[in-house]
Amino acid sequence: MRVLDLDLDFFLADCCELAAPGERPPLSGHEPWEEARVRRFLEDNCGLSRESPVPGRVYATHDGSLRLWHELIEAGRLTVPFGVTHIDAHSDLGIGYPGPGFVLNSVLPLAPEKRADIDRYYRMKQLDEANYLLFALAFRWIDSLENVRNPRSRPDIPAFAAKDEHGSYSSIRLSSFTSALFEGRNGRESEIPFRVFDDYGSYCAPGKFDFISLAISPRYAPKEADALVSVIAEYIAPLPEGN
Repeated sequence: MRVLDLDLDFFLADCCELAAPGERPPLSGHEPWEEARVRRFLEDNCGLSRESPVPGRVYATHDGSLRLWHELIEAGRLTVPFGVTHIDAHSDLGIGYPGPGFVLNSVLPLAPEKRADIDRYYRMKQLDEANYLLFALAFRWIDSLENVRNPRSRPDIPAFAAKDEHGSYSSIRLSSFTSALFEGRNGRESEIPFRVFDDYGSYCAPGKFDFISLAISPRYAPKEADALVSVIAEYIAPLPEGN
């Protein structure tokens, strides 16, 4: 199965500096794409159709995707592991606070069936919109990951992502000294294929998506970008809460 994971900040002229809580970035230099350009990308590159919308939801922040996937897994609608196409100006793999340390040293040593304690990680203030994908990898939910980036994305892919002989990102295998001590019980973490598309025009979805999520990410996108939410939502068949 495959999920499409969209962030509104991808559809901007340039990446925004993180705004203060409760505030939005300025419009100047971060203008949202025109509607026609958004539709071309969603239809031509992602294979989406307004006539056949994909089940999913719109969230305020991108970590909502993790909750959606958990809900769908628990309901038996999303089979683990699944592929993720992450279309975002950022990798969301733990650069910046709170960083990857907690996941690598405190989540990975746990037995796999005990790792997905999402509410606990929120209470500990260790899980947020900048590292939720790292948690999903640690939960062993993902078997392939793609990051389609904004042309002006800043470098934010962690050093644990491996590159091939041509310098292109190729895979991710999570590990730490602490987690290695428990590999006899947990097994070694899988090497997950990882592709990065710095030129979004080179991305072409190989098939249909089973689910879709869109994050508004208000601290990373000016309020004027919100006009695109209704455009993108035309390609989403809203999932009722709890389904």
